Amino acid sequence: MMYLAAPDRYESLPYARCGRSGLQLPRISLGLWQNFGGSAPFENAREMVLKSFDRGITHFDLANNYGPPPGSAEENFGRIMATDLGAYRDELVISTKAGYLMWPGPYGEWGSRKYLLASLDQSLKRMGLDYVDIFYSHRYDPNTPLEETMGALETAVRRGKALYVGISSYGPQKTREAVAILREMKVPIVIHQPSYSMLNRWVEKELLGVLEQEGLGCIAFSPLAQGLLTNKYLKGVPDASRAAQNGSFNKTILTEKNLANVRALNELAQRRGQSLAQMAIAWVLRKPAVTSALIGASHWAQIEDSLGALRNLQFSQSELDEIDSHANDGGLNIWAASSQSG
Repeated sequence: MMYLAAPDRYESLPYARCGRSGLQLPRISLGLWQNFGGSAPFENAREMVLKSFDRGITHFDLANNYGPPPGSAEENFGRIMATDLGAYRDELVISTKAGYLMWPGPYGEWGSRKYLLASLDQSLKRMGLDYVDIFYSHRYDPNTPLEETMGALETAVRRGKALYVGISSYGPQKTREAVAILREMKVPIVIHQPSYSMLNRWVEKELLGVLEQEGLGCIAFSPLAQGLLTNKYLKGVPDASRAAQNGSFNKTILTEKNLANVRALNELAQRRGQSLAQMAIAWVLRKPAVTSALIGASHWAQIEDSLGALRNLQFSQSELDEIDSHANDGGLNIWAASSQSG
């Protein structure tokens, strides 16, 4: 049956301007890092994408290596574009990235011009697109001149293969340097994508201030700490959870200290009339620099629950103080090597 988008899709989800740019993003965006690749049921992935769009989620975030296997999330998203969303292309913000290992040999990862531009061409082919709305440098490469990496982003824009560019997991100093290089080239860098959650607060030290000063938007990935900030682990590790699989989940974060903090935060969320996931998303969105919270999901009900966060985005000072007493660094920043490189 042919898909027709819900006519009221723009009536309930608020949007925010991405820094000082003209681009607006939904306050909650959908990331296709997990559960959208070749090893996941396609119809479940399709349901999540289409129902998200029906609720006003216009931004879908991908990367070359998303799957598993790598590349398959883009391929599946391309199938959804071809069969369902093609008519709505101009209503969508689609992003992809390059930086992590994608193919063997010296040209298959990091930040060289050779790799980034080849990867973007491959991504566009997998998704069946002429361009992406945002193309990111997925991580800072300490062994490639920043001018070369940023120059590749400039070429992507000049060739019409990306409308905007962004960076992910760059530390504050390299963020300033990247912005300066791109501004001199008159390239529209509009966004930074860092990890940020109650248990991973590195961006608060300096990066969010840099983004506000430079006029960049922030889209926070892993706001639910890979599922730790949900009710999933309050009573142990479920067999079907990511922590029980041999995947990207860092099992070392399931410490008793982290779980005790999660249980305390859950009690506060209940007093606020929210699920823990809803409070965690609302808490990330409280920062003026944060344009959107980038969530992942394994089924539609999780996305629907996350959207409920928008019903209560306000925190009293006493609530924030209570959160601060439990929102401690939990060793979750597995991207620290990039984000702390200046």
